[in-house]
Amino acid sequence: MGEDGGVTMADTPVGILAPMPMELRAVVRALSLGRSPVRGFHRGVVGDVTVVATTTGIGTLSATEAVERLLQETGARHVIVVGIAGGLAPGLAIGDVVVADLVRDGASGAEYRSAPFGELESSGSLVTFDELLTDPAELASLTESGFAAIDMETSAIAAVCARRGCPWSAVRSISDRVGIDPVDAELLALAHSDGSPDFAAVARFIVTRPWRLPGLVRLGAYSGRAAAAAAEAARRGCATMSDP
Repeated sequence: MGEDGGVTMADTPVGILAPMPMELRAVVRALSLGRSPVRGFHRGVVGDVTVVATTTGIGTLSATEAVERLLQETGARHVIVVGIAGGLAPGLAIGDVVVADLVRDGASGAEYRSAPFGELESSGSLVTFDELLTDPAELASLTESGFAAIDMETSAIAAVCARRGCPWSAVRSISDRVGIDPVDAELLALAHSDGSPDFAAVARFIVTRPWRLPGLVRLGAYSGRAAAAAAEAARRGCATMSDP
């Protein structure tokens, strides 16, 4: 409570959703979050903002369930999606950050506009697909339409927030450049549905496809760099939020 007894921003948390555990770890480090009494959540204060953070898992279904739980259990007043994405815009490099102005659901075509996030400036639009998109013509069409990056969760989170009347924002950093870096269905299969590594699958992959090991190592490094960049941008956004 504030000195006048009113509710302040510090009383109502901002919720951060990171799809995979490695992305959540980057958020926890950058924002210096600790464990929350609520299972599966981390919590801390950044500037004037109380922050709670958790993972969603990979894909729109898991993301929908996670944001519903976040809103139900924490009462978050603003939801921030933080993580990595595949770059579509030609000028984007590994580690570049996209602060979304809107997101399109690739399946339905529905579009959702984001809310301002502190002093971060919007820098591009996202498109969400529930599966890995590899068709060159479709990817080219999305690039020509002005989409900066592609992910697998943001539109589902935005849809729930729109329905619940909760502002949302998304901060994604480029971990691979679509059509250039070697991301395919075989690599996605190396993770469990929650985004954690499937070490048995990784071992089989390396044994049966040893020539792909350098690319796998490089992608891991790129993903770590991108996750850290997105988390740092989220920290800056939270630090510059003010009471509405």
